[in-house]
Amino acid sequence: MNIAQINQPYDRLDDEEVILHNALDGDGQVMYRKDRPYNDLPLLPPAGVELENREILKACIRAHAALAELKQAGKRIPNQTVLINTIPLLEAQGSSEIENIVTTSDELFKLAALQSERDTDPETKEAYRYRTALQHGYREIRRRPLTAKMALEMCQILRDEKITLRQNPGVHIRNTASKEVVYTPPEGEGVLRQKLANWEQFMNNFKEVDPLVRLAVGHYQFEAIHPFDDGNGRTGRILNILFLLKERLLEIPVLYLSRYIVDLKRIYYDRIRGVTEEGNWQPWILFMVNAVTDTAMWTCAKIEAIADLMLETKHYLRDSLPKIYSHELNDVLFQQPYCRISDLVESKIAKRQTASVYLKSLCDIGILEERTIGRDKLFIHPKFLRLLCADEHGFEKYA
Repeated sequence: MNIAQINQPYDRLDDEEVILHNALDGDGQVMYRKDRPYNDLPLLPPAGVELENREILKACIRAHAALAELKQAGKRIPNQTVLINTIPLLEAQGSSEIENIVTTSDELFKLAALQSERDTDPETKEAYRYRTALQHGYREIRRRPLTAKMALEMCQILRDEKITLRQNPGVHIRNTASKEVVYTPPEGEGVLRQKLANWEQFMNNFKEVDPLVRLAVGHYQFEAIHPFDDGNGRTGRILNILFLLKERLLEIPVLYLSRYIVDLKRIYYDRIRGVTEEGNWQPWILFMVNAVTDTAMWTCAKIEAIADLMLETKHYLRDSLPKIYSHELNDVLFQQPYCRISDLVESKIAKRQTASVYLKSLCDIGILEERTIGRDKLFIHPKFLRLLCADEHGFEKYA
């Protein structure tokens, strides 16, 4: 179900309502109330829950195999900048779409090429900050554990402002269509810090559980804690990628996990509610593990197609323009689907005037197309851009 955070205080509780909130069911357990702060959110690992039954472990085996294949696919492209610059932008677009921040991959790649937010719409700026946050996390996770402090840093980049843990009471999660309250996260700084400390401990030290199961359980818990006023969903999805990097299941942040969640957004939220309201962990864990499998296979096919297009472009460029061809020039064409004269200059391929001639020659043979955007001149690589933005992985060969 598509839900959104609405910071709307609930009415002040009277004594009778407090008693109802803390009422016990027939088994002596605190009853969950979706319209009251869930300060009784259980700590991890969930008590009395079998996290690794036969079905879940079989799903984990498939996911590990898919991740191993993704690692191998990445090695087909020696210049990892090609992947680090491009796949995370797709993840940024998808993760933002889950939160109804709608932009296009084309706009994001354009912003990446221009490296200037001038004339860029707010939605694209906000989605682009997702890649910035992910790249910050990628640098940090190689030298630090996964912590609440790192999550805070990521959320600050996403929101482009200094933030703290959620302070104000009255935050509800509502259905965007009906405005019905579907969840009320825990309240109180002490409560949030306790829950986050437990989350850190589980993610970093509970090694007896398969890391993919820990990923699923930890992702649920972070979203249920809802530690920030805004940006929790996007922060949580970045943490998923960083966790896989920390566990060495990924080498670079190229798993386009948000694609799966966008396609199955209603199921994603229904499974989260199933854990909260019924303690139904297995469907949620299977959803997340299968998301890793599906996404790893899709991303692997995308990377293989990028490698094939790089080879196709290399041969066509070498045969058509042997005097300007170089391996370095072909690499620059794939660092982003848009490039500028300065990209060639900074890569020491040519000085500015010669670089301009090179790019115009590439336009003449159909590899690039020149485009003026405001006061900036960009050279678009249309085959590469179409390949990145399409759900399928094919491309037309050069004539």
